[in-house]
Amino acid sequence: MPDLSNKPYRIGRSKTGLGLFATQPIKKGSKIIRYFGPMLDCNKKKDDAVENKYLFQISKRWTVDGSVRKNVARYINHSCKPNAESDVSVKKRKIFIRAIKNIEPGEEINYDYGTEYFKEYLKPIGCKCDACEKKRLKKAAEARADKAKQKQKAERKADKVKTKDAAKPKGAAPKAGKAKASKAGAAKATTKAKTTKSVKAGGKVSKAKTRAAKAKSKTGSAAGKKAA
Repeated sequence: MPDLSNKPYRIGRSKTGLGLFATQPIKKGSKIIRYFGPMLDCNKKKDDAVENKYLFQISKRWTVDGSVRKNVARYINHSCKPNAESDVSVKKRKIFIRAIKNIEPGEEINYDYGTEYFKEYLKPIGCKCDACEKKRLKKAAEARADKAKQKQKAERKADKVKTKDAAKPKGAAPKAGKAKASKAGAAKATTKAKTTKSVKAGGKVSKAKTRAAKAKSKTGSAAGKKAA
């Protein structure tokens, strides 16, 4: 491990593993550390075949292989809202990490790795920088709040239904029974009326038969008298 006793930073544990943390106040605009390593010529097949997470492209031809252990700058993590940035000198083929904000002691130093690196390495696993972590926590809190709101809405609706049912008159329910009783009474009255009609009709028929019998009797008596 490189000696960092006289440096304004230290290697420490972060959310994503190891990171670089300020040990002294670092002013905005000041150079913090150099990012260095073997220079790779991309025009050579051997150099172009090298692959690791610490490759830092300076130009279309030149790339720095920052995987060497002495390159302490490789411990600086990515952030979508960083406090530092990479300052690249194409002619000198040098890379420095420079502060873009005032950095306080104990604060982690970070910079944006760029769109290409983000898509290839960070997006598949999810960015774990503070900015993205805050977004995830905010979304989770909003989702919980929305769920609670929907639950309260459902409970209020259920309470309204219960209140409405409780407010109904107690005598309202038997109406159906009364209607049935009325129908039954009407049916009985109809049956009674039919029976009465039948009885009356029967009476009329009986009277008619009696009159016919009397008339017949009178005719028979008259015939008997003539015969005598």
